[in-house]
Amino acid sequence: MAPGDDILETEVRDGTIKIHKPEDFEGMRKAGRLAAECLDMLVPHVQPGVSSEHLDTLAREFILDHGALPACLFYKGYSHTVCISRNHVVCHGIPGDWALREGDIANIDVTVIVDGWHGDHSRMYGVGKVPPRARRLVEVTYEALARGLAVIKPGATLGDVGHAIQAYAEAQRCSMVQDFCGHGLGRVFHDEPNVLHVGRPGTGPELKPGMFFTVEPMVNLGKPHVKVLADGWTAVTRDKSLSAQCEHSVGVTETGVEIFTASPAGLFQPAIQGE
Repeated sequence: MAPGDDILETEVRDGTIKIHKPEDFEGMRKAGRLAAECLDMLVPHVQPGVSSEHLDTLAREFILDHGALPACLFYKGYSHTVCISRNHVVCHGIPGDWALREGDIANIDVTVIVDGWHGDHSRMYGVGKVPPRARRLVEVTYEALARGLAVIKPGATLGDVGHAIQAYAEAQRCSMVQDFCGHGLGRVFHDEPNVLHVGRPGTGPELKPGMFFTVEPMVNLGKPHVKVLADGWTAVTRDKSLSAQCEHSVGVTETGVEIFTASPAGLFQPAIQGE
């Protein structure tokens, strides 16, 4: 989503990078875990022929049943709980009466609010038997995220994170989307800093314990250029090449990084069946 304020937020985006207290980590753990559990729940439901609207309904009911709130619902006029972005849709795909098809790859992105804290999380799903080139793109995207997360620690910079992601993806002959980025979060949905997925080592804000943000690289098989459709939300690759994304919410600790949205069931990277 584009950065901005939300009526459910208990703090505001004020242009500064917030340094959270040690006790704030527990709030983010609860929010991140519920977001991961929501996407875990959807795994068996992502099948050829299932409507995207049905998946959205399942996610909304799951979140509400657990006493939380879906952050995206009514956010800036958005009328759904999740975004579902398949194939050449880069991000912010809108659920509707359209159905998933055999061979699709789809990113599902959800944000929950638990006691005022935001858990923002997305992962890729394969629909039926997926072509080799699509499976490879998904694998590259996950590895790029892993390499970015691996450099997060006090004293590193956001440029280090972006460089690790970009260098790997481009070495695999893929391209990095630069029109969208990760973001700070906590009691604010979209906060400082902006987390770019490209960069130069040693540049950008220095990472400090207590910083919370998302890392969510978007990787294209073709060129990096995207466009937003007339609905004002859906971003697609200009050359209609496949795109993939995965996202974690994280916190900088005294010694490294804590992933708030780790899958309790180990399903963050679901096995994708090949042709």
